[in-house]
Amino acid sequence: MKKAERALISLTDKSGIEGFARELESLGIEILSTGGTAKKMRDNGIKVKDVSEFTGFPEMLDGRVKTLHPKVHGGILAQKTNPDHLRQMQEHGLQAIDIVAVNLYAFDKTTADANCTLANAIENIDIGGPTMLRAAAKNFQDVTVIVDPADYPVVIAEIKEHGNTTLKTRFRLCAKVFALTSKYDTAISAWLDKVDVDKNPHFA
Repeated sequence: MKKAERALISLTDKSGIEGFARELESLGIEILSTGGTAKKMRDNGIKVKDVSEFTGFPEMLDGRVKTLHPKVHGGILAQKTNPDHLRQMQEHGLQAIDIVAVNLYAFDKTTADANCTLANAIENIDIGGPTMLRAAAKNFQDVTVIVDPADYPVVIAEIKEHGNTTLKTRFRLCAKVFALTSKYDTAISAWLDKVDVDKNPHFA
């Protein structure tokens, strides 16, 4: 397993991010980020590259499209032991993303408000986050995916010791992703099942 070189961090829950990002930076790992996460790290003196700079494509559609780009998903999904993948990466100028730390828009918290509208609930359905998480989890052989700040210390400790995380840790973190995205989709489905769209003039 080659040394981890690049991390993508995009968080709603930013607990512990300063310490985690500072450790990554000290290990020579390039950090990519978006929006408020990038700002928080910069405010703490941590060097960050915007995803828009990485992809060469701006955030758009009120932030709905930020990370949905081949340079992001190619970097996450490429199998580093597959010669054809490596050839295609070189051909298309893709760079590997070795660590993905993402958590999701707080849909449950948004919809717990009795005054939450359907329009507000829809805007708080995360698209890019689950897509990155599932991509990274699918490629756990090569990518470390983190959804829980409690896992930051073990990731840092293993990178310090081995240059990257162990396969056992990557597989454990992969399983956490699919548990989270399953729970997330179930919460969305359960809330939408209670809504009468005809009573929501925003969508008329």
